[in-house]
Amino acid sequence: MAFEAAQGSAHAILPEESPMPRFAANLTMLYGEHQFLDRFAAAAADGFEGVEYLFPYDFPKEALVERLQQHRLTQVLHNLPAGDWAGGERGIACLPDRAAEFREGVARAIDYATALGCGQVNCLSGIAPAGVSADLVRQTFVDNLRYAAGELKKAGIKLLAEAVNTRDIPGFYLNKSTDTEAILAEVGSDNLFIQYDFYHTQVMEGDITNKFKRLKDRIAHVQIADNPGRNEPGTGEINYGYIFRMLDQEGYSGWVGCEYRPATKTSEGLGWLKKLAV
Repeated sequence: MAFEAAQGSAHAILPEESPMPRFAANLTMLYGEHQFLDRFAAAAADGFEGVEYLFPYDFPKEALVERLQQHRLTQVLHNLPAGDWAGGERGIACLPDRAAEFREGVARAIDYATALGCGQVNCLSGIAPAGVSADLVRQTFVDNLRYAAGELKKAGIKLLAEAVNTRDIPGFYLNKSTDTEAILAEVGSDNLFIQYDFYHTQVMEGDITNKFKRLKDRIAHVQIADNPGRNEPGTGEINYGYIFRMLDQEGYSGWVGCEYRPATKTSEGLGWLKKLAV
């Protein structure tokens, strides 16, 4: 599963030889014991070759590029700007009164993704606004995705859409894989793909491997965490050993984003990689 252990690292515990998939450290969730820009080094020391995180926009592009190059890391994914995150917003793509801001965010995401060599960007739908008709919310989301998919395609970047469970984010508009599939069909773009999170899908729907198999031709990226708790694989009910073997058998060649909350310190909790990812 493609974890090249870093040479000479005391923390490099990832298997040296393994088939796909490839695991990327989510630097928003992992290595919280370090300042953000120091998390790149920590991930590389543990053998990760790819990183993802929610947003790059609080940092100069040059600082992020320097960390990626210094530690020989691939920028796997980041999100479109998602409004006032600190204030509780979780995306603006479904908000009818924020269309101009959304389009400005698409341009900003392209600027960052191009500099970082990031080939895919995720769109968070946001929380459905109160007092707005369901038809208008849906049409806004579809129109925004169609616009973003077209602009990103010109830049050679894939657009992803992700269903997020409504227990963690109450009211999140796009929350089931069936809804994501329907939205993709309505948008009608060959540059819109699914970001499939096994944790979110388990919380909302279950039957997670069959859904992956049905949707796999449109899935460009997957993310993992166990349930309950959203901690490391192997701490809950999801059989990730089975899932990792299934991903290999199904020919999934993308990255697997490790978007979980470490139960202790990140490096101390990475034993699941040797145990499950073989």
